[in-house]
Amino acid sequence: MELNSKKLERTSRIVYYSISIILCLFLILLSNKIIDDLDTIVVRPEVENFENKFVMADLDKKINLLTNELENLNTQKSTIEKTISTAKENYKNEKQSFENWVQTRKTLGSPDKDQEVTDRAKKLDECYKIEQDWRLQLNAKERESEKIGKKQEEIQVLIDKETEIAETKYDKELQYYDLKVFLIRLLFVAPILALGIFFFVRYRRHQFWPLYFGFSLFSFYAFFFGLVPYLPSYGGYVRYAVGITLSAGLGYYVIKTIRQFIETKQAELQVSTQERSRNIQAEAAEKALENHFCPSCGKDFIIKKWEIPFKNNELDAYKLVADFCRHCGLQLFKNCNQCGNKNFAHLPFCASCGTKSVIDK
Repeated sequence: MELNSKKLERTSRIVYYSISIILCLFLILLSNKIIDDLDTIVVRPEVENFENKFVMADLDKKINLLTNELENLNTQKSTIEKTISTAKENYKNEKQSFENWVQTRKTLGSPDKDQEVTDRAKKLDECYKIEQDWRLQLNAKERESEKIGKKQEEIQVLIDKETEIAETKYDKELQYYDLKVFLIRLLFVAPILALGIFFFVRYRRHQFWPLYFGFSLFSFYAFFFGLVPYLPSYGGYVRYAVGITLSAGLGYYVIKTIRQFIETKQAELQVSTQERSRNIQAEAAEKALENHFCPSCGKDFIIKKWEIPFKNNELDAYKLVADFCRHCGLQLFKNCNQCGNKNFAHLPFCASCGTKSVIDK
């Protein structure tokens, strides 16, 4: 006997969807590995591949020579600056010594006519001249450094120009690369999406529907999310166009299915109640009884208290359930021929005595 308890039905639904999700997850992981490997089919371009190597090598050589020369000049300038500092200190000390000596000599007469005063003044002038000579050399080195700096700037402009040309070619080639990668991945994903749609439409009621449903989930993920990191600027149009097409197609299918169902139901209601009773399956009858609706037209068969006329201020509980559907006339409840107990007419056995065939089908 088939088990139809609510707990079993709920557990089965959880198990089925778990199978679908687990299958979808592993398919996603596998597809990600495959899609990553597809990158090796097309070599990604690099900026260096589009540079004029001979021109760049020559410019790099020139700028390196100028850099070395500038470093040597900076070293020489540093040495000259230290020498100037020493000469300046010597001049300062010599001047202080001369001034002290002159003050001492004033007590002896006219120091400005003294030969020794002249010699000392001459020596002081020589110290000052040495400092100035080194300063002239430092200024010459600075002018030379400025010239080298200007040459470096000119060469750097040429390097930047060559780099800009290479980047322009690289950007153009990168667009071709993105297009190739996108098309390769689209060729991989598009058949998966088509197969997923086919499984969803064709096998959604199959006994192994969780497996088909899991693949369908994976196909939608692979197309609408798996391609996102690799879409070029125009790739979104492809994805949105496919999304619109799928939405329109599925919408048309759902609307058509619902209308066919409504028309079928309306056609069923035109036949006799006996014929409709024979076409009701046990599973549909169980759901109808559990949710208290008519298995033929789907309307609720529970009668509200205010809908029943009172007799002698008494109301039997069983009168709250209609024996016949008020909307389509189908018999819903009938007394058992064996024990007289009232049963749902479309279940195969009496709930009281177990007698088979409550209603003739």
